Amino acid sequence: MTIGTTRPTSRRTPAPRGPATRRDTRRPGEPRRVPVQQRQAVIRYWFAERLLAVLSGHRPVHWMLNHTVGEAYDQLSRLAPRTPLRARGTRPVIRECGEHRPEDGVIEAFARIAAGEQLRAMAFRLEQGPDRRWKCAAVEVGTPA
Repeated sequence: MTIGTTRPTSRRTPAPRGPATRRDTRRPGEPRRVPVQQRQAVIRYWFAERLLAVLSGHRPVHWMLNHTVGEAYDQLSRLAPRTPLRARGTRPVIRECGEHRPEDGVIEAFARIAAGEQLRAMAFRLEQGPDRRWKCAAVEVGTPA
């Protein structure tokens, strides 16, 4: 052993971070915050899609259990077995969804639902609870013309 000599430095490069197949060196940025108005505008569509799935027979009623309050779950339980929004041959889709806000924490919404040649209407009321979560409080489905 000689005194005064230093160990050779390592020529290894640091281990890569991220998946082995990743080629770019960019890193994820800060998560983008969605403005409150933009999130709330989507809420009516989110509920409309879920209600449509239940009322067309694509999902069971209990799928909405944690998203309903009061009479709404009972209304869904009565409506769902008849599958009022089921269409033959094509899956129903939401063509339009609008809202009215009669007071803070309440949204009265409607959805126009198309299935083939048929156009149906669905109305529902959303209420914001003390935990700031939206829940469906009422549901109605229009009869075919």
